[in-house]
Amino acid sequence: MTLPIHAVLPDLLAALRVRASAVLVAPPGAGKTTAVAPALLAEPWVEGREILLLSPRRLAARAAAERMASLAGEAVGRTFGYATRMDSKRSSETRVTVVTEGIFVNRIQADPELSGVAAVLFDEVHERSLDSDFGLALALDAQEALRPDLRLVPMSATLDGARFSALMGDAPVIESEGRGHPLELRHIGRAAEARIEDSMAGAIRQALREAEGGLLAFLPGVAEIERTADRLGDLGPDIVLHRLHGSLDPAAQRAAIAPERGGARKLVLATSIAETSLTLDGIRIVVDSGLARRPRYDRAAGMTRLVTERASQAAVTQRAGRAGRQAPGVAYRLWEAAATAGLPRFDPPEILEADLSALTLDCALWGVSDPRTLRWLDTPPDAAISEARQRLASLDAIDGDGRPTAHGKAIARLPLPPRLGHMLVRAGEIGLARTAADVAVLLGERGLGGTDADLELRLRRWRSERGPRAENGRRLAQRWTKLVRNAGDAGSAPGDVATCIALAFPDRIAKRRDGGGETWASAGGRGFRLDPTSPLARAEWLAVAETQGMASGARILSAAAIEQDAVESLFADRIETRRSVRFDPATNRVEALRERRLGAIRLSSGPDSAADPREIESALLEAVRRHGLALLPWSGTAAALRARAGYAGMAELADEALIAELDEWLPPALAGKRRFDAVESGALTQALQNRLGWDGQKTLDRIAPARFESPAGSSHEIDYAAEGGPRVELRVQALFGLAEHPVVGTTPLVLSLTSPAGRPIQTTRDLPGFWAGSWSAVAKEMRGRYPRHPWPDDPAAASATLRTKNADARASRQR
Repeated sequence: MTLPIHAVLPDLLAALRVRASAVLVAPPGAGKTTAVAPALLAEPWVEGREILLLSPRRLAARAAAERMASLAGEAVGRTFGYATRMDSKRSSETRVTVVTEGIFVNRIQADPELSGVAAVLFDEVHERSLDSDFGLALALDAQEALRPDLRLVPMSATLDGARFSALMGDAPVIESEGRGHPLELRHIGRAAEARIEDSMAGAIRQALREAEGGLLAFLPGVAEIERTADRLGDLGPDIVLHRLHGSLDPAAQRAAIAPERGGARKLVLATSIAETSLTLDGIRIVVDSGLARRPRYDRAAGMTRLVTERASQAAVTQRAGRAGRQAPGVAYRLWEAAATAGLPRFDPPEILEADLSALTLDCALWGVSDPRTLRWLDTPPDAAISEARQRLASLDAIDGDGRPTAHGKAIARLPLPPRLGHMLVRAGEIGLARTAADVAVLLGERGLGGTDADLELRLRRWRSERGPRAENGRRLAQRWTKLVRNAGDAGSAPGDVATCIALAFPDRIAKRRDGGGETWASAGGRGFRLDPTSPLARAEWLAVAETQGMASGARILSAAAIEQDAVESLFADRIETRRSVRFDPATNRVEALRERRLGAIRLSSGPDSAADPREIESALLEAVRRHGLALLPWSGTAAALRARAGYAGMAELADEALIAELDEWLPPALAGKRRFDAVESGALTQALQNRLGWDGQKTLDRIAPARFESPAGSSHEIDYAAEGGPRVELRVQALFGLAEHPVVGTTPLVLSLTSPAGRPIQTTRDLPGFWAGSWSAVAKEMRGRYPRHPWPDDPAAASATLRTKNADARASRQR
């Protein structure tokens, strides 16, 4: 069978005979995935060595190997084989091995020279997965330093060939024409308020009525696939419905790809797994939701979450092209034609958004402490590298210089992300390697053991499940178990699953916050949410493995119940005893607490009788700074002193000065106190006087004397805070004989004059005027009320007295 790629294969072969790298651009259906590697086998520079073809997905890797084997008339595993995480078929005869990108990264790390490998073909590099970019960076580094004869060929349908060519030293770009079949685009839109599964089911029924051939429908995820299948119901005997996503058994995946028997129409509900690399036999119709679900790393939360968003222009073009691979086709799009221009042009490179912990550790093992020194199309962000280093340091995987530790090397030997590798190694040290390996498989393979959030329940179900996928998972767990020391354990004790999860995700240890088990607080400071109907909601503590959604309230996808004793035993070295001292405005006192914390979770707390007095004093001072001087229990004397200073213009006792220099004058008054109302009444007065000093007090006494001495010999406090100016309250008789109004400096005192019983008579700023004016009327009234007291007609010439007339007479006789 002649494919469009065959027209340019001579150019590619010629380029690779003289250059170590070339870039191949070929549209969907051109045949690059299955035709290039076989064509290279006869080249002299291959010399019987192996060719690696990198595929972005396990399904595509397996399908590519099976297709090449079929075209060669062989069984897969002979000349053409494959190797994925869950499955492999290859032998000593295998010359072309299709591997997933992650498998290639592990292989080149283990053997930087890629011994026995003649060429590495990077298929679908336009997807810009992290493993693809990293694998190419390592291959380029190895080619430059160790293997100048190693051929490298990036291949894609929508490749930016010029950028890849520049990255690879101006490598030649070979472009192939596609095999064009007419493709009609029908934009049918959808109601914004409608659920996607309802709109998709309606569009699928419409397409099946209007067009011929098999139908491929793109949905964002497994849940939407299942709900759409439910909405479609029974489509009749002539239509066979298949699901296609990464969680399916290989047999179900093969059935979705293979031709339908008996002339029936194929209907495939798929995720983006079917966008590239695969040709689904018999597909003439595509129905595209226009949505994609992608992992997005939330750096603030330290976790990756799945986000449903609009597919890119490149993705929807690839999707539509599935309909025209083998014959004329039609693509139904659930959006308006004008909206296509508003879609993002390409999916963003994963390296710009992903958790780079694994990449940073792999680079350290490669001998590169700074990943940014490798050759990248897009350089890893500084913030992502910094965060990755911090995480790896917390896992004891790298030292202070960024070099891998012995533990880091043990982690890297495992084909797992650093967190899960750390879990497996540490679990092996306590005899839980098998359980940890099982947990790692469950976290990597959605659907094994069901979809329940309780990983212990899923593990029990999976261990009793039958079927190829369950068996492959168990074999994978067994291989991982054998890679660590102390590998034997029964894996059935309660709490073992939670222990393993906690080792991998110590920051996700969570404590219940409410009675219903819906809200949880994590050691890392993030809030989680759980379906309150889940049996896990009854637990007090959870070891959380997976979450989805916003960092402030991410939904728990998988977890296991754990006891507090187990938490404290596992993380004894991380539990901190903290002493806190804070002022509580409600009680007007300082509270000293002693608490034990695991990150943001408080394990226990209580009063701290041994709190540092200096911290208590600091808390009281800070309270005054924040809430003001009104917190202090000012006595009347202290308040009067401040009022006098204010009148005298002495800024030392003003609010601003007292707050600004709080540490200088207030601490002596607070010594040994936890609350302000315990401060002695004279302590604040003494503190203010000390602040003024001897000279300041003398100046204050001169400018604003504290008391007024009356002609009768009585002493009266002057109120400098009174409205209208300095005020003195005293009996009018004490002022007899005073012909001039008393002053403070040049300011007349406000005189509040009272009767012998202390009742108000008059308030005046002009005592001579009062004597000459209204005094006669006042005296007349007073003679009637207080006849025993003297009420002279001319008070200015009378003698001041506070005694009755009889008392004055007795005093005169005694003199």
